[in-house]
Amino acid sequence: MPAARPTDLMRALAEAARLAQRAPSVFNTQPWRWRVRSNALELLREPDRTLAVTDPGGRQLLLSCGAALHHARLGLTAAGRRIAVTRFPDPASPDLLARIDVRGRAEPDDRVRRLRGAVPRRRTDRRPFGATPVPEAALRRLREAAQVEGTALHLLSRDQVPALATAATNAAAAEQADPAYRRALDEWTHRPPGSGDGVPAGTAVPAGPRAVPVRDFAPGGTPGLAIGPGDDSGTAYAVLYGPGDTAVEWLRAGEALSAVLLTAVVEGLGAAPMSDVLEVGESRRMVRSLLPEGRPYLALRIGVPVAAEAPPPTPRRRPGTVIS
Repeated sequence: MPAARPTDLMRALAEAARLAQRAPSVFNTQPWRWRVRSNALELLREPDRTLAVTDPGGRQLLLSCGAALHHARLGLTAAGRRIAVTRFPDPASPDLLARIDVRGRAEPDDRVRRLRGAVPRRRTDRRPFGATPVPEAALRRLREAAQVEGTALHLLSRDQVPALATAATNAAAAEQADPAYRRALDEWTHRPPGSGDGVPAGTAVPAGPRAVPVRDFAPGGTPGLAIGPGDDSGTAYAVLYGPGDTAVEWLRAGEALSAVLLTAVVEGLGAAPMSDVLEVGESRRMVRSLLPEGRPYLALRIGVPVAAEAPPPTPRRRPGTVIS
């Protein structure tokens, strides 16, 4: 008997899963899989893509999967589908992180259309940004984007930035002194041909004039991106945070990350996540002390780009290896 042909809805679900392949993830591990059902899309984590050295508890993995979940939600709602999301729908299947059920059709609003349109243009930009401060109206919209997803975004005051710089410097020193970290970094910056993941040297940036240092993705090698003309003096720093440390909260933080990064694109801003400052205990405590309350999930740098060209895209896994 021939296999049943996919319905229009199943094709829309598969397209949403393909869109989610563009989501950011820690070390570009893309630690997720998708299952397309007749009227639902299921998100599963891939535990073997956990970064055992920098993320032994799998929290950044959940955050990465949350970003992919938000991308898939956008793909469906922008296509005129009305959806319902259930996070951790089956306690007996801990790797099943979310199910998106399609409940009919609905006209997407302008915000959804704009965010969906920003997906192909989003890049992680580690180059110094310009001297122009990020407009207050744009920062307000970034905070609102996170709030819609159930997570708060704290914008650091100028007086708090040196503490973040100290946390980043200390974390980098501690990690570079750890042979296991250096091996993990080498593994994810020198991926096998065709793997479609990891952080190639072509996206790395040399050290330069930054208020807060960024992770060196080409230690001992040649970064592929020029430092550019920016002096980073207008860069804003922010921390996604929430009240608790549960798996659901980390997943929701990833959805907020996606919303914030795509909103930054809509606002004409560049942005880059900074997970390294939370990977070392003492640095994580320093970042937590900068918050009004709660626990930090991820730091971000946001600014006005000055380089003539966008950073190159990072590789992506083949859909056939991720979507079933």
